[in-house]
Amino acid sequence: MRTALVLRALGLGDFLTGLPALHALADALPDHRRLLAMPAVLAPLARVARVADEVLDVRGLAPLPRLAGPPDVAVNLHGRGPESHAVLLAARPRRLVAFRHADVPESAWAPRWREDEHAARRWCRLLEAHGIACDPTRLDLLADGERLPVAAPPAAHGATLLHPGAASGARRWPAERFAAVARAERRRGRRVIVTGSAEEAALAHSIARVAGLEADAVYAGRTSLVELAALVGAAGRVVCGDTGVAHLATALRTPSVVLFGPTAPAVWGPPPERARHRVLWAGHAGDPHADTLDPGLALIGVDDVVRALDAIATETSAA
Repeated sequence: MRTALVLRALGLGDFLTGLPALHALADALPDHRRLLAMPAVLAPLARVARVADEVLDVRGLAPLPRLAGPPDVAVNLHGRGPESHAVLLAARPRRLVAFRHADVPESAWAPRWREDEHAARRWCRLLEAHGIACDPTRLDLLADGERLPVAAPPAAHGATLLHPGAASGARRWPAERFAAVARAERRRGRRVIVTGSAEEAALAHSIARVAGLEADAVYAGRTSLVELAALVGAAGRVVCGDTGVAHLATALRTPSVVLFGPTAPAVWGPPPERARHRVLWAGHAGDPHADTLDPGLALIGVDDVVRALDAIATETSAA
């Protein structure tokens, strides 16, 4: 059987913005065995989305595991090169699908990278330039009628889900503001739950204490990735920063309020055609990997978030 090797060795949000391209490859290469090189922690979602036959545990630009033979096609959904190109070329593919880079002769005829392009559209443009049809709006994790393999607990259904964590300090909205949002939601009669990784459990519990939530409203540190997805899918609305959970809300069609700071939502935000997602951004770009709160993110106030949540609630009740 022919093999298609796809490199996307990044995080949750990167995987989810790559779904349109991964779906397109599944459609275009039905007779290929699809190997998806990415962190193994994301493999359960790849199985749910049916976008890979096998996941190779790869992080960043680490060398690929030894393959049984050269792949028929290698697809770079990781970056612009040249390092990511070299990772794939080391597998000796018969064909490389990648953006053009001057240092990689195999990419000489390929399309150029655009810095200001939305991530989902970027990878679709790459595939289309190589003759593979791709719909950038195909961001759903599940097909119509499908469900996640685990169910969310009853308390999550219809709740406001707060996800205060982020990979860097620049993208973490202050904890006391999340707590204030939680209190405002409770005053409106809306149940609140708090999620996060094991490393973010202390942050989540501190927000719950200040907001007057019971300890069992905190799911941080006690869910698998698929269980987290189930919480997001069951929630009535999500509030988070520019994180993987924001992309989960998009992929599961859960209304959301997403707080952007150093990164423009035009590149990483929910697409405009998904109107149930509200983006808050002060318009200031900065370093998304900085350790301290981004000044633009700091300009977003509690009242801004509460108004956006009220607008979502009004629209939902009218639908």
